[in-house]
This record gives sequence, C-alpha cells and structure tokens, in this order.
Amino acid sequence: MSTGLVLSVFPGIDLLGRAFEEEGYCVVRGPDLLWGGDIRTFHPPAGVFEGVIGGPPCQLWSRMRFINPHVGKHGNLIPEFERVVVEAQPAWFLMENVPSAPVPNVDAYVSSAAIVQDRWVGGVQPRERRFTLGSSEGHTLDIPWAALMRPRSHHVTLAGYGLAPGQRHSVLADARRIPVRLLADGSVKAGANGKTVIPIEDACEAMGLPRDFTKEMPFTMRGKRSVIGNGVPMAMGRA
Repeated sequence: MSTGLVLSVFPGIDLLGRAFEEEGYCVVRGPDLLWGGDIRTFHPPAGVFEGVIGGPPCQLWSRMRFINPHVGKHGNLIPEFERVVVEAQPAWFLMENVPSAPVPNVDAYVSSAAIVQDRWVGGVQPRERRFTLGSSEGHTLDIPWAALMRPRSHHVTLAGYGLAPGQRHSVLADARRIPVRLLADGSVKAGANGKTVIPIEDACEAMGLPRDFTKEMPFTMRGKRSVIGNGVPMAMGRA
C-alpha cells in the first residue's frame, strides 16, 4: 500500500513529520497534549495511511526521571502507539524514543531498530535516539551511515558567546571542539557551573531548523525552548 499519507501521533510541533514532508509525504497529525488532545480517545480509520510515525513521551525512561519526580507523570504511552498501529493497519510504522525505552511490539509486523546519534547522520549534536521500523512486508531499517556521517574532526559549539543574538550568524561557525547537546527544555548541557541557557535562535539551528523557526509561535520563551528541545533533530528524521 503506497498512499503517500502518513499519520503522525504524539506530534508536538512535529519535527519528525516535517522531515517526512520534505520527502514528499502528506502528514496528518493526530492529537497531542500540547493542543489539548488525548491519544487515548483517538481511533484512526483502517487502511488509509501508508505509515504511522511518532515518539511517545520519553521522560519515563530518560535520565531526568532521577532528578525530577514529576517526569513521566503521563505513564507509558507506547502501548497507545501500538494500538494506533493495529487500528490504522499501515504498511509500516516508525517509532522514535530514548535508547532505554521499550521497543514497540505489534503482531504481523517485522521490527528492526537502530540507535541513531544526530551527528552520525549529518546533524551537530551527540543526542541519541532509538528508531524502530515495523514493516508488514518484512523490510528492515537501512540507514546510509557512510553517506550521512560528519567527519569526526568536525565538532560544533555555540558560537559567539558575548554577542547579542542578532549579531550571531551561525552555531556552526566556531571550530572549537565543544559538542552541542540540548536538554528537553532547549538549554545546553553544562558542567559544574550549572545549566547554560542558549539563545533560542541557536537552539533552533542546532536542531537543523531555521534560526527564526519559533518567531511566530504563540508560546512563551520557556514553551518555545521546551517544544524545540523535545523534538527530533531534522537530520535524524531525514535519515
């Protein structure tokens, strides 16, 4: 079945769906808490969508659960992703999550998984995610690592410390060997001095987005950082 229609569940601002749109798919977005929706009451029609994509909330299995007792308060929603796949009956599904999260298991689909680091597929961050492909036709996940990977000598820092955001041109402009890692709230992982907050423009670029991507979003600055930090880097989605 090849309809070109893809259902995106748990979309948030749907950077994963954005990557699929770049490849020519028509992405239909399901409900999300960000917009007041509830996946538990969502029932897609069968046989309409070629694929189902999504990343159920990952906080329950992230390292943040050891720091913040409220992390993961919505519980394990991977079974809801599996249910949607069963109801939609697509030819394939793709789920992303943190490496320690359970792998989805859906009858009648052959599943294959891979741990992907953003900079292994053309991005700039050491952020890791597990991608699981389920196929009703037995296809497996095949990522062209050699074609996408950045040279190991190419590291990225947040260039232009001490400059106003409008004076910065790119987070890719500085050759100092300090890798970028965004936390779920859009800040950069820091050392003993605590959490470092970077300009939202730099956070967008580190995710592979235009620097002004959040300019028209109707969110507070904290909200913008949160939705960007919880997204899938564009390089990962394209891979």
